[in-house]
Order: sequence, then C-alpha cells, then structure tokens
Amino acid sequence: MRKKQNRVGHFEIVDFDPFFNDWVAAFPPEKDASADEVFNTVTDVYDGITKPTRATSGSAGYDFYSPINIFLDPGATIRFPTGIRAVISDPSYALLIMPRSSLGFKYRLQLDNTLGLIDADFQYAENMGDISIKMTNCGTKPINISVGDRIAQGVFIQYGITDDDSPLKTERNGGIGSTGV
Repeated sequence: MRKKQNRVGHFEIVDFDPFFNDWVAAFPPEKDASADEVFNTVTDVYDGITKPTRATSGSAGYDFYSPINIFLDPGATIRFPTGIRAVISDPSYALLIMPRSSLGFKYRLQLDNTLGLIDADFQYAENMGDISIKMTNCGTKPINISVGDRIAQGVFIQYGITDDDSPLKTERNGGIGSTGV
C-alpha cells in the first residue's frame, strides 16, 4: 500500500484581469485591432485554460497544457502566460517547471531558463502568480503544438535554508528578476 503523499498546495486559474494584462504584454495586438477584438481573443484563450494534472498516481510531475496553438521553426522562441497560479500552502516547498521529457528528447524543445523555480511567495505577486513559459525549438525540425497539448511539467520540491538565514526582502512584488531589483 502506498504511503499518503504530502499535500503542499494546489493550482488555480488566475483572475482574468491580470491574465489579460500578461497576455497583451506577451502578444501585443495589431495596431488596427479593436478593443473588442483584443478582448474576445484573450477571452477565448482564457476560457480554454486547463489546470495542470498528473498522468498517473505515481507521476511526480504535473503536466502544464498549452493555451494556444504554437508552431516553432528550428531556433524560434515563444513566451506566454499559462494562466496558472501555484498556491503553495507549505512555505518549505517550491515548484520546479521543466520541459516534458518527450518534447525535449524527441524535438529538443527547451525552456529558456532551463528550469523554472516558482517560489511559494510568487502567488502574491502583482500578476497573481501567473506562471509564464518561454521555450525555444533547439532542434532541426519544426514543432506543432496544439491547444491542450502537454508542454511542460511541474514538480513540488521541499527545500531547506541555512541556520543563519536572513532574507534581503520580506515581500515579493513581481516575477522574473524581481527580487534582484
């Protein structure tokens, strides 16, 4: 019989407004696009967001799903918000985001930061902790990813701190690079 595993948090879909802002920053609308067209496009993407899931009871990773169709030529890069927030209830845990094994192995699809680290306090960032993914096709073949395809995986890990730990800041205000500002 399997030992009951630690429950350290859950995933949520972020509120629409911060997702809208993140999406428009990642994909600026065409100059001739009306506000209604932009709103409807982002709403369609938002309505299709799927929370990460594990494939089996023995899987360590939670699969993240693509909110859009993606075509990447060799060498091409894309960055997009997932609309997913990790609410980590145990502050001694973090979430690691990594490529799905199959996409990395078959196509050399890589995350640009190699391994994403989502700290427990990122859920309180201005964008509500909306996790973004930036990936590059480092292979020699084009890659087609459809809405709903699994694109990355997240694993919750426990970490420790030093005996003489003294954080430089007590609160987080943003995401990538924000603690170094």
